[in-house]
Amino acid sequence: MRDFDDLVAEAAETPVDGWDFSWLDGRATEQRPSWGYARSMSERMARAEAALDVQTGGGEVLAEAPVLPPLAVATESWPPNLARATALLHPRGVVVVADEDEPPLPFAAEAFDLVVSRHPVTTWWGEIARVLRPGGTYFSQQVGPASVFELVEHFLGPQPPEVRNRRDPGEARAEAEAAGLEVTDLRLEELRTEFFDIGAVVYFLRKVIWMVPGFTVDGYRAELKSLHDRIEAEGRFVATTTRFLIEARKPA
Repeated sequence: MRDFDDLVAEAAETPVDGWDFSWLDGRATEQRPSWGYARSMSERMARAEAALDVQTGGGEVLAEAPVLPPLAVATESWPPNLARATALLHPRGVVVVADEDEPPLPFAAEAFDLVVSRHPVTTWWGEIARVLRPGGTYFSQQVGPASVFELVEHFLGPQPPEVRNRRDPGEARAEAEAAGLEVTDLRLEELRTEFFDIGAVVYFLRKVIWMVPGFTVDGYRAELKSLHDRIEAEGRFVATTTRFLIEARKPA
């Protein structure tokens, strides 16, 4: 068994750019939603003429599509991810655009018949509606309410209802409809996530920065040590992940 300091030091030094979680293989598991986002997104990409992937990360998810439309564009804000996405997607003919993830999107109105996004930090529904062509579709898998909050509350303490209820799929529906879109599919699932060592927790919190804002190893060493001891005693730390799928269409 590796000790606490060794596990934490390794995870603290591991690069976290991109949206590839393969470093966690054997150290953490996350149950996947039943709808298969990458497969469903790929099916839509194969039928599209002009598509946009918003907040593409390192481009890993978009790159899974076997067939891309004649015009494919991806946006990303974080410079390390931009470099990864450019290297991965440019050979596929995808234009990668630096964008701050705030309105407006840097595209003309009605530029795309398909807009996709996996786990966007924020969905700017008015901008999605603006850049979609009439009859076009927005397809997205998003983080749901109180996702992995067993872990969040270990570090931050009990969260108030207004925090736990953020990212509610019902609110997403209301915002999409307010932007003039028709929601054609909306599904929520609760899934199981397990962490098998404290290094996996450190890596996860460094990568998914909105879980514990401002997380550092030094700032949360006491909480990390108590969680390490719990994992050692119980063999794992279990949390509940929530995901929702939303598909919305712009009326023709």
